[in-house]
Amino acid sequence: MSEREELLESIANTISSYRTGEIEQPDAGHVDRWASQFAPNDQELFLREFDHVIRKTFFTRDRVVSFLERLITNQDLAGEYPHGYWSKANFLQIQQNGQSQREMAELFEQSLFNKLGLELDECGSPEGDYIYLDDVLFTGNRVATDLEAWIENEAPEKAAVNVIVMALHTSGLRWLKKTRLKEFVAKSGKEITIKYWRAAVQENQLFRRDSADVLWPSEIPEDQAVQAYIDSLERYPFMPRSPGGPLGVFSSEEGRQLLESEFLKAGVVIRSKNQHPKDFHRPLGCSRFGVGFGSLIATYRNCPNNTPLALWWGDPEVTSGPLHWYPLLPRKPYTSVENVFGIIIDDV
Repeated sequence: MSEREELLESIANTISSYRTGEIEQPDAGHVDRWASQFAPNDQELFLREFDHVIRKTFFTRDRVVSFLERLITNQDLAGEYPHGYWSKANFLQIQQNGQSQREMAELFEQSLFNKLGLELDECGSPEGDYIYLDDVLFTGNRVATDLEAWIENEAPEKAAVNVIVMALHTSGLRWLKKTRLKEFVAKSGKEITIKYWRAAVQENQLFRRDSADVLWPSEIPEDQAVQAYIDSLERYPFMPRSPGGPLGVFSSEEGRQLLESEFLKAGVVIRSKNQHPKDFHRPLGCSRFGVGFGSLIATYRNCPNNTPLALWWGDPEVTSGPLHWYPLLPRKPYTSVENVFGIIIDDV
C-alpha cells in the first residue's frame, strides 16, 4: 500500500463515525474523491498534514463521553462530593436553534448515570448551579443569544452558570467575557457569574495570530483569483500571520502553510461558482473578518460552517453550479435553505 493510500485510510478511519446512520460511512474512496479536487505539488504532504491535524481536531463520540465523565468528578467544578453537586444542578434547555444542546444533554445524562447513578430529571434545586451544554464555541454568538434570553426572562436574581463545551475559540470566549455577556449581565441588574469548561482551546485572536491554532495564512499564494479576492477585502483587510510560531495542532510550518494555501485557493474557487456570494462566505470559513474563521474543529454529529468551505460545502450529486464541490464532511443544516446559503454563522 502506498503512502497516499495509507493516508486516505487513516483520514477515513478518523472521521468514520461522522453522522452515523444519516450518511454513508466515509471510506478511503470518499476521502480520495474529496482530496483529488486539490492540486498541490506534493499531495502526500497535503494529506499527511491534514491527517495529523484532523486526528487532533475531530471529536468522536467516545472522546466527548470521556471528557464529560472526567468533568463529572472534577473537583474544581463539582467539589469533593460530586453526587451532591450534580443532584442540585439545573440543566438548561434554552437553545434557540439546532439540536446540539439536546444531544449533549443526552450524552451527559448517560455519563452522569454511569458515574453517579443520577438522571437529569432527578436533578435540580434553587440552590444549585445552572448548566449550559453545547458542543463547540466558535464566535460565541449562540451562547450569548441563548443566555441573554434566559437571563432576561427566567434567571433568578442570583445564579452561577457553568458553560460546558468540547472546545472553544479564544476570540469568542474573550468577546463573551469582556464585552457581550459581561455588559448584558451588568444591565440586567442580576448577580450572574459565568464560568467556561472545555476539553480543548483554539487560539484565534487577532492580536495573537502568530500563535493561532486555526488556519491563518502567513502569505497569499501566487494565484490570480485569490489575489483578486484579497484585494476586494476593504472593511476588514487580510492581516497575515508571521511564520515560525507555536505549531499547536500542526506538525510543521511547511505542512501548515500548504493546508492554508490549498484551503484558501479551494474556498475562492467555491465562492466563484456563485454569481452573488455572501460576504460572510469566506474561503476559510464563515466569518465577517479576513479570509475566514479558519477553524478545523468538527464533531461526530456535524461540521460547523466556521471551518473552510472546502470541508463541508457542496452536493455530491450535482455536476455544475454553486454546489458543484464534493464535501469531505457534508454539513447537516437547520433547514435545507441554510444548506444552500449557509446563513448560520456560529456553532452547530
